[in-house]
Amino acid sequence: MPANRSRTERWRELLESIAQRGGGLEITVARDGQDRGADLMWRVRLVRVQPDSLVVEAPAAAGKPYALASGTPLVCVMTVGQNRWMFRSAVMGETGALARIAMPDHVDRCARREFLRVPTAQLRLPTVECWPLLDPITVVPAEAANRERIISMQGDDPRPLAFTEDILPEVGPKFGAALMNMGGGGVGLVVNKNEASNASSIRLLWLRIDLTPEIAAPIAMTARVVHTHLDSEQNLYVGAAFDFDFNPAHRAFIVDQIGRYIRVALPTRAAA
Repeated sequence: MPANRSRTERWRELLESIAQRGGGLEITVARDGQDRGADLMWRVRLVRVQPDSLVVEAPAAAGKPYALASGTPLVCVMTVGQNRWMFRSAVMGETGALARIAMPDHVDRCARREFLRVPTAQLRLPTVECWPLLDPITVVPAEAANRERIISMQGDDPRPLAFTEDILPEVGPKFGAALMNMGGGGVGLVVNKNEASNASSIRLLWLRIDLTPEIAAPIAMTARVVHTHLDSEQNLYVGAAFDFDFNPAHRAFIVDQIGRYIRVALPTRAAA
């Protein structure tokens, strides 16, 4: 029996192995239909495997956990080495910082070149504009401008718009990426192999993450590169931690916007 088929048939063992080593899953709210925006995925730790359910950490960003109501449909991804499997699930309930989600009936293996597409689900990763950050102090006015623009565009603040466009801090040449996942302390980015050389030696990043239409304009933030590695297709995976040291007040804005994404995407199912 081919190794990949054998692994797929042993998917419960794979889940147990992930839990035993303290690994995680990537989860996102299932939103079918062509008119939806990007699918924001969270990296959550798989705490334990139960006969009818999986216990995972609640989704979080910038240290803030977000609650998903019982019954919220999910698409989940488990990764072992260079192999990925997707399955559908649903929230069964939450207790504190943990969530219980339904055990799937089966899993589908993802093709390497289309690693977030299977017959039963298809995910759209948010796009990210990335720049090497040259002078961290210059993020303060840039993040203020980004915050002012988004709040004004969303109609949450009656003040007149002070900035019609985002401004940039002092940065190097731009390159593109996809937002693979978001966790409690940072993000995982995938940089196409054609641009991987531009990102391989960077330590501080200025990011603009596109979560439109749920958020009126891309949200900007600073991130510190923690680790990088090449995948089997020679694309560069970048793990980066949120960095609010240069502008601590920006943390609350990012937390609020991620909460807004959840509320707008699931107005009757989820609450931040």
